Amino acid sequence: MTKTKYIKLILILGSLTALGPFSIDMYLPGFAGIAKDLNTSVANVSMTLSSYFIGISAGQLLYGPLLDRYGRKKPLFIGLLIYILASLGCVFVTDIDTFIGLRFIQAVGSCAATVASVSMVRDLFPVKDIPKVFSLLMLVVGLSPMLAPTIGGYVTEYYGWHTVFFILMCMGIVILLAAQIGLPNTFKPDTSISLKPKPIITNFIIILKEPQFYTYAFAGAVAFSGLFTYVAASPILFMDIFEVNGKTYGWIFAFMSLSFISASQLNSLLLRKFTSEQMILGALISQSVISVLFLILAMNNLLGLYETIAMLFLFLACLGISNPNTAGLTLAPFSRNAGSASALMGAIQLGLGALASFAVGIFVKNSMLPMVWIMTVSTILALIILLLGKRNIKKTIALSTDEEIVIVH
Repeated sequence: MTKTKYIKLILILGSLTALGPFSIDMYLPGFAGIAKDLNTSVANVSMTLSSYFIGISAGQLLYGPLLDRYGRKKPLFIGLLIYILASLGCVFVTDIDTFIGLRFIQAVGSCAATVASVSMVRDLFPVKDIPKVFSLLMLVVGLSPMLAPTIGGYVTEYYGWHTVFFILMCMGIVILLAAQIGLPNTFKPDTSISLKPKPIITNFIIILKEPQFYTYAFAGAVAFSGLFTYVAASPILFMDIFEVNGKTYGWIFAFMSLSFISASQLNSLLLRKFTSEQMILGALISQSVISVLFLILAMNNLLGLYETIAMLFLFLACLGISNPNTAGLTLAPFSRNAGSASALMGAIQLGLGALASFAVGIFVKNSMLPMVWIMTVSTILALIILLLGKRNIKKTIALSTDEEIVIVH
């Protein structure tokens, strides 16, 4: 693979992966305006985040078998078309219930891009390069929380929040064209894969029974729910509790994303000296210590705006290291059914993210304490899942120095 082709693939796959985060982050500065225009509360508007996460989670399970059965590009085209139409609907929405429903449909469409991009990473690159590729994708994806809320803040202030969804629709069109023209057919349709419910469920159960899959999928997903908690709580935390305006909130959110990006790139360097397993354990232990300290400070009212930003910055850095490694080790045992495996991994991650954001909508009102509690509990639980799950992995499919998958004790 030439360097030019490599960069092109990373950019297109990164754009596919970034569509979801852009759809989540770009309208966050408009929460107050949305609540006012739709005659509802900011807490109710946050439920559109929950419906989006639920839509992505459910859609992952739908697209996984489709991507394995029909190849990558046809289901991707259909999903992006659904996303484009739902985004257009959001431009003209007039009530909160319709908005929540359209966000669900938008998510079902966008997750085709997420599942396809992860599957194509497994198709196009040797297993030993997967964590590195995921780190590079995070560099592309990481630009979205830097750009999306900042752009969204200015667009909302000058043109209104409806315009945000028009921009997302245009992004969907551009990404659809780029994917159809620029991506190769990486996977031949497998007609032996049935789309009947029973075989699909059976296939998912077989994947789920793999100890390496469930250990790293659940540990990674529970830890990553801390990010969903932060995203869902951040409009309330910064704009309601700390009373910053939409544009300032966008810049704060952009600064926070530097943590995730920097850590994911540091991960690429550290992988030269440490294994993915060591990186995950170290990141989760560090994240647990940080979250407990965060909780103690929050309980004693010792956190102002800048102290809160600092603690969240450290917390997110740990996720930037653990996430690409858990994703890599989760998918490593699978080749033939990589689409279903990546879909199940995404469904678990986003399903737990939906629960976390739903909890934020219920509990986070006038204090940051519920947010920090959710983060702390999820982090410690992730560490426990990792330690217990590793006992059941007799042979870890790990990353070697050559292009072959090796089994190590």
